[in-house]
Amino acid sequence: MTDPTDPFADVSPWETPTELPAEPAAVTTLEPPVPTTSAPMNPFKIGLTFKSSASFEGEWITPTIYGSTADETARRAVELMHSLREHGVIDLASNAAQYTRQQYKGAAAKPATTAPKRFEGGKVQPKSDGEHQGETDCPHGRTHVAKGTWEAYFCNADERAGEKKCGAAFLNKKTNRFEVKN
Repeated sequence: MTDPTDPFADVSPWETPTELPAEPAAVTTLEPPVPTTSAPMNPFKIGLTFKSSASFEGEWITPTIYGSTADETARRAVELMHSLREHGVIDLASNAAQYTRQQYKGAAAKPATTAPKRFEGGKVQPKSDGEHQGETDCPHGRTHVAKGTWEAYFCNADERAGEKKCGAAFLNKKTNRFEVKN
């Protein structure tokens, strides 16, 4: 019998019946099963904030810790805190922030507060530019605080850096000016 796949054979492949070659066995590859639920790898999370001072001006370190169980996450948080202290990360961040503040040569930031309101003729009068509020300046800058019935400007000196705080300037309601109380 002649080979039906031979293009140079004397016999035409259409004239003689031929057997088709056997098909190779189908090879199936198994894919890994696709999970039906999408549970997070680490469902527990702790966000920490280490602040160098009680004010918003202090530097912050805000790491986030993840874990597959609550116990694991808590252990990781403790390990992180010990490691930050051991390697001096907290001190280094504080020193870097202090250095950056010392390099800033701009004017001291003025507190974004409003002056005490003045009434005339039943209307609130805006503060004139020439009007003085009293003792509201200090070399360290001041922060305005108003609570209930009192207002004051407090010194921003950093006592940790050895700076001595200036006295607070409280609003004298009789004179409508701020006066330093020691």
